[in-house]
Amino acid sequence: MLKVTEQPQPADDERPIGELVHQLVEDGKAYARAEVSLAKAIATAKASALAMPAGLLVAALFIGMAALNALAFGVVLALAKFVGPLLAGLVGMLLFAAIAGAMIWIAIGRIRSAL
Repeated sequence: MLKVTEQPQPADDERPIGELVHQLVEDGKAYARAEVSLAKAIATAKASALAMPAGLLVAALFIGMAALNALAFGVVLALAKFVGPLLAGLVGMLLFAAIAGAMIWIAIGRIRSAL
């Protein structure tokens, strides 16, 4: 005669496999959301750190263009009169170029420290 065995009963602390898989999926989603939030925070911090140096570089570009315009204007005046306006154009160009160079130096330093 066949012996009847009893079905093993799950212990009270064991959960069904479906519930465990569901919990695993939810934990994975939460982890992915946290990683995306971290990546967004890092990108936002770097973008805000680069805003000021980028502005300085744009300002330096405009000042550099002003230096080139001063040189061109000085050359035109020098050719027109053959007197001292060329020297004035060179001094103006050197002044604006020095300002643009200082702004570029500061911007590059800030970019290096931000990255």
